[in-house]
This record gives sequence, structure tokens and C-alpha cells, in this order.
Amino acid sequence: MKPATTIRSSESRETDFESLKQRIHGKLVDKLDLSRIGEMEGDVLRREIRLVVEHLCDTEDTLLNRNERERLVDEVLDETFGLGPLEVLLKDTAISDILINGPKNVYAERRGKVEKTKVTFRDNNHLMQIIDRIISKVGRRVDETCPMVDARMFDGSRFNAIIPPLALDGAAVSIRRFGTSPLKLEDLLNYKAFTPEMVMLLEGAIKARLNIIISGGTGSGKTTLLNTLSSFIPNSDRIITIEDAAELQLQQEHVVRLETRPANIEGKGEIKATDLVRNALRMRPERIIIGECRGPETLDMLQAMNTGHEGSLTTLHANTPRDAMARLETMIMMAGFELPLKAMRSQIASAIDLIVQTNRLQGGPRKITSVAEIVGMEQDTVVMQEIYRFEKSGIDEGGRAHGKFVATGIRPTFMNRLESAGVRLPASAFRERVMMED
Repeated sequence: MKPATTIRSSESRETDFESLKQRIHGKLVDKLDLSRIGEMEGDVLRREIRLVVEHLCDTEDTLLNRNERERLVDEVLDETFGLGPLEVLLKDTAISDILINGPKNVYAERRGKVEKTKVTFRDNNHLMQIIDRIISKVGRRVDETCPMVDARMFDGSRFNAIIPPLALDGAAVSIRRFGTSPLKLEDLLNYKAFTPEMVMLLEGAIKARLNIIISGGTGSGKTTLLNTLSSFIPNSDRIITIEDAAELQLQQEHVVRLETRPANIEGKGEIKATDLVRNALRMRPERIIIGECRGPETLDMLQAMNTGHEGSLTTLHANTPRDAMARLETMIMMAGFELPLKAMRSQIASAIDLIVQTNRLQGGPRKITSVAEIVGMEQDTVVMQEIYRFEKSGIDEGGRAHGKFVATGIRPTFMNRLESAGVRLPASAFRERVMMED
């Protein structure tokens, strides 16, 4: 156990370091020639400013060792050009989530485990400056009249913030990292997120223009899987994506990206997903991809699927394929139409061909836990059959869940559609057996 004097000395030195950093940053802002800065390119500008910061360090009497001096210069540059304390975490490619609970509690998820980091902000005002810097670049705002914001960051990461008075202990931020290089099919296969047989079926389903819903909980890998499956869409197809905060990273050429817009400070100008879906139908899409269905746009999406826009994809929040059916019914009712239950379920059964269930298991592994086909209607019930599933066996010594992927032995009824599209899968892909153990 460290002596109290050592701890106080360490805390005092860190406080002095922060004070020095603020002083140098203030002096830097006073010295900057804004007209000259506008003429310089990014790398040149950063090198020039680094020299200025190093000169300002020389003017201070405070004794710094080489490591502290380098850290000071880097942090002042991050504060000036980047996102301050967040820059250290954003440069770490192993981090998948950044969670900020007020200025002094910053957590990061690495390989499925959430741990507290040493990163802190000076105070809530400092954290609010960084939030404003992020959201201003995408035309969003956050203040007391609109204390919640959803946005995308420069690298495609999803950003969410909620500020006081709603957040009692200072602004709360969550950043879901996607990175500039999204995970590829080979990566997910290496992580044993699914099996080669599942990939063959899903690739065939995309090419045969089946309508697919990816269902799962928060952080279960829905968007990552949607990005991966979208790679099977032919490059010639015209794709229209609709999202609240644009985070899909499609690789095709013929893509039109649409994003919803919140109301302005006067409560006007809001553009909802429903409006974008209806407008997308007039833009001659061959496929419509909705980042997430969470409201009345679900009815418009199902109608699009039923009226010649096959091959569409979307995600929604649900724990099982059967729960996904119930959520679809609830979201259809949010559109305000009093549809009979049978008519609603008939619409769902005729529109959707496949439900892919994802889950984040204990310890962090993300898996496709079920691939289920919608077969049709029997009286008032939507009939589905499971083709593949993941059966959990237990927890290993490291606290990670493990199990096995199983083929149920059921051959999908849409195989003729796959064959018409030139996709032929071996009969062994559906033979009842254990396909892979993890």
C-alpha cells in the first residue's frame, strides 16, 4: 500500500500538470494567427503548432522530464486540433466502446470486457466542449432545450450524449466504434460468430433477393452483420440507406445515403424515418436498407417489401426471432392504423423471408444464435422454422460463454428461389448435426 504522502504528491503533480497545460493552451490560442492557419494543410499546420507549443514550454519555469514534456505537447495539440482526452482512446483500435459517466469516470470496452480508464476531463464544461466539437461537424446540437443527441463521428462511429439537467452527474456519452475498416466476413468467421454453412445460406439469400431482418439486443453486432451481409449485394444494384445517424459502410458504387433530421430549436423541420422511406420509394431503389426499424416506418418498409422491393434489409431490437415478430406488430400499430391482427401478421409473413438473430453472450463473444425462416400463416399465427441455431454449453475459466452451432435438419422452403438465382447449396449444409464447437 502506497504511503498517503506519496499519493498526495502524485495528485499534486497531476494537478500542476493540468494547470500548466491550460496555461500553455491559453497562450497558444492568443498567439495563433487565424488568417495564416486557414492557408495551411493539416500535417504542416500540426508541425508548425508543435514548434510553437514546444517554445511555450521553454518559457515556463516548471521542471518537466522528457516524457512529461512530450505528453504535454501531445495533449495540447489534441486539445487544439482533436477531441482532447478522447484522442488517446480513439487511436486504440482494440477499443470497441467508450463510455463516459461524467468528466471523471471514463470506461472502455476491449475484447468484450469493460474497464475503467485513466482518462479524465477537467470538469463538465471541458466535456461539453468536446461534445459540441463532435456534433457541430454533423449539424447537430445539444443544450438545455434539446439535452439528448445522436450523431456519427468522422470515422463512422456512433455517438450518443445526454447532458444535465437530465444527466445528474455531468454529461454521459457513449461511443460505439466501427472504425474506418469494418470487419470483413473472414474476420467474423475467425471469431466464430457463425459457420461457413450459415454464410453460404445468407449469401444465397441476399443474391436471391430475400427480405432479411437482423434481430438482436444492444451491442450484439447487428450493424456489423448488416455491413457484412451487404457486401453480397451486386455492385450494379441501386441501394438506398435510411438511418438516424449514418453508420453503415457499404462498399458498392450505386448507394444513396439518407439520414433523418431532428427538429430545430423552434420545434420545426424534423424529418422522420417514415418520411425518408416514403421518399425513397420514389427514387427507383432496387434495395432499401433501413439501419434500424424502431417506429411507424416499419409499416412503410413492409409495404415496400411487398410491392417489388425484394432484397431489402433492416435491423431491430429483440431477444429471439419470435420476439422480433411481436415487436414488428407493435411498431406497425405505432403508425396509427387499426389493422386487424390477422391482416397485420399476413403482411409480415408475406414480406419477410428470413430472421437472423444475434446475441452478445457472457464474456463478450457475439454470435448468430438463430437463423429462422418465415414459412407463412396458419390461421392467425405466423409460422417460422429454425434452420440453424447456437446452443450454449457453459462458461469457461475466463468467464466467456461457449457452445456449439447446430443444423436442425430442416431444408428451407425458399431453396427454389436460390436455385433460380443461380445459387446451389449442397444438401449436406442442412443435414442435422453439430457444425462447429466453440
